Amino acid sequence: MNPAFWRGRRVLVTGHTGFKGAWLSLWLETLGAEVTGLGLAPEHELGAFVCMAPWQGLKSRFVDLRDPVALAEAVANAQPEILFHLGAQAIVSRGYTDPVGTYATNVQGTANLLDAMIDVGSIEAAVVVTSDKVYANSGGKRPFTESDPLGGVDPYSSSKACVELMVEAWRSSFLDRAGWAIGTARAGNVIGGGDWGENRLLPDIFRALTANQPVSLRNPDATRPWQFVLDPLLGYLDYAERLAQDPEHSPSAVNFGPSRAGGSPSAAEVVEVVLELWGEGSWVQSATDRYPESPFLELDASLAREVLGWRQRVELQEGLRLSVEWYKKQAGSGDLRGLSLAQLEHYTELTTQ
Repeated sequence: MNPAFWRGRRVLVTGHTGFKGAWLSLWLETLGAEVTGLGLAPEHELGAFVCMAPWQGLKSRFVDLRDPVALAEAVANAQPEILFHLGAQAIVSRGYTDPVGTYATNVQGTANLLDAMIDVGSIEAAVVVTSDKVYANSGGKRPFTESDPLGGVDPYSSSKACVELMVEAWRSSFLDRAGWAIGTARAGNVIGGGDWGENRLLPDIFRALTANQPVSLRNPDATRPWQFVLDPLLGYLDYAERLAQDPEHSPSAVNFGPSRAGGSPSAAEVVEVVLELWGEGSWVQSATDRYPESPFLELDASLAREVLGWRQRVELQEGLRLSVEWYKKQAGSGDLRGLSLAQLEHYTELTTQ
């Protein structure tokens, strides 16, 4: 990632009030980009976006992706050179309780954004963030590659696979003629400070710990490609640069995930590490599991390494330590913007090694 590329560049981030969107917006601020954020009002008063205030120069607008008129006006006003689309209904369990709303936001909302982008002449590149769950997961033990079939047996995963297909259709039908590049970034199970989404492992852990209750695990043996938030965000930045500078030789989709010999640890093993770092707590297995989940999920990030030079900088143990540090600071009413900037500076140093 070349800091000079981002200095003074107009960047639009959808979903900037969400967990990853807030961290990306903060990073872009430190790089000197002119950042515009489009998203809903913050859902969590303890979330990253609220706790990283006061923002320095971020132009924040509350716009619903499902409102095509307001969205098109906001994109046109921003005149972005680079666009990151992170706005989404991102909770798997919420996809079961509100499937229509999930498709409305993730599919129709993305269609509205793609349509709004066609006539914006300033755009050089766009990265649409989907999920590691876009693949047809038959329960095998092989990490997914970008060429594997797309699928999704739950509404959230299916909606994100639909987004992948839709981006490909827009690219072929409209955007190639517009003279700029668009690609999809597939990542998930991201950890770090400021995530309070429901039915996610680390937020569930910290909710339980701050309430002095045992952590309830639905599937203790399930494995996931957990990764510290700044690792995939570095991938998104790398990918956007590549799309802008060499669109003809850029991949149309890229996986970002950890490479771990022997696979990822189970949910129970992650909880044990967090409890040790926190200094107290316990966990129990839930008596019922309301929603089906795949027991195994891994991504093959070889393409990101080969084409972008991207690699994981933070091992899981260190990512969990940084996450615990953030939530402990929050529990003690500490300076979370300062801590976030310090963690970002620490991570930036790692990228130069």
